[in-house]
Amino acid sequence: RWHQWCPGLSVEYLISLRHCRSGRYTVLTMSRRTMQEFREERAAGQARLMEIDHQGLKRFLRLDTAAYEDGALPGRTKELLGLVASMALRCNDCTDYHLQQCVKAGYSRREIMDAMNVALIVTGSIVIPQLRDAVQSLDELLAEQDHQA
Repeated sequence: RWHQWCPGLSVEYLISLRHCRSGRYTVLTMSRRTMQEFREERAAGQARLMEIDHQGLKRFLRLDTAAYEDGALPGRTKELLGLVASMALRCNDCTDYHLQQCVKAGYSRREIMDAMNVALIVTGSIVIPQLRDAVQSLDELLAEQDHQA
């Protein structure tokens, strides 16, 4: 029945959603995935994008990569900026990606939480759902880092 409300979405995607009906509105929320699931899905999606072999798409992806390289600001600082912007835009995939990059760049939990507080202050309570997810992702990433050490 979900396909009636969401034409064009795959059955696999819809199975990963929780369904809740409220009055005449249908609300679909995606259950949280682990960081490992995020990495696998992102890698598969990125590989598929590269298979398309579209010059404009490849140029944009390169521009995105270049934006986080060292320049007037160090690349690691730009990752914190990317994290704040991603949270403000309420993009969970983007937030998870930048959290991963911030942990990889050596930021501590306190530093990352301070940056996420900026996103909260800038956007207000609307970002709280992303903040909840981000804290869980950060917990996973730091646990992975501790396990590797």
